[in-house]
Amino acid sequence: QVQLVESGGGLVQAGGSLRLSCAGFGRTSRIYAKGWFRQAPGKEREFVAAITWNGGRIDYADSVKGRFTISRDDAKDTVNLQMNSLKPEDTAVYYCAAGGLYSMNVNGYGYWGQGTQVTVSS
Repeated sequence: QVQLVESGGGLVQAGGSLRLSCAGFGRTSRIYAKGWFRQAPGKEREFVAAITWNGGRIDYADSVKGRFTISRDDAKDTVNLQMNSLKPEDTAVYYCAAGGLYSMNVNGYGYWGQGTQVTVSS
């Protein structure tokens, strides 16, 4: 029913931009929130951004505010993450997720993609 697949990762220089996409949310009333998380080597998976199913609430981690933008395109069944002014500390595997409750915690999401690598060089 839900099979999330991320795309758009890659290698960019500091200050550059990438646009990540996640598809495969399907049609289910159990999906209330869609989010992005990231995990760097040796670090816990951390919250990046989230949006409710109707776009009524959007939140960002302090570390990405003003640089990242989360958006939805229900017609294409996707959620996107536009990442601008990338910094080396943004380097991580980025995961999209879906859950039945709005949350900014990894434990609040039950559906996960496989992740896509984002590497930002100096």
